[in-house]
Amino acid sequence: MFHPTAYQGTLEENYETVLLQLKGLTYEESDLIANLSNASALLNQFLEDINWVGFYLNKGEELVLGPFQGLPACIRIPFHKGVCGYAATTKQTVVVKNVHEFPGHIACDGATNSEIVVPILKDGELIGVLDIDSPRLNRFNEIDQKYLEQFVQIIVETIPTN
Repeated sequence: MFHPTAYQGTLEENYETVLLQLKGLTYEESDLIANLSNASALLNQFLEDINWVGFYLNKGEELVLGPFQGLPACIRIPFHKGVCGYAATTKQTVVVKNVHEFPGHIACDGATNSEIVVPILKDGELIGVLDIDSPRLNRFNEIDQKYLEQFVQIIVETIPTN
């Protein structure tokens, strides 16, 4: 049985706990949708000041909505649009302090003011992206980026090699 966790340590200590929790949730499970579903739920209960957390999966030349927590979202995002499309194209994490200043930002939730998008790469191939939105400006920092990249890597390790 699962219960919400009260994270009491430093931000880094709390992220370390979340990484261990994700490893436990994904242990010996190779189904990507199941793992992404639990991963989005885990981040939703852990992260403060967010209004959306979830995944978009690579389907050809666009990203398609996957498991998430939050309000209904855009279903399809072309690679050349928005923060998610930019992260998919560059295969680099993108931290946006103010989404209203990001050229081509896609506003799925009008309350969003900042965003972080982490690409999910397996053997150099784009699987999808982790997208997290916040109503607070400048919500995400280098610590978030470092640990969310590690979080995504744990998920990547569960994906079977073709």
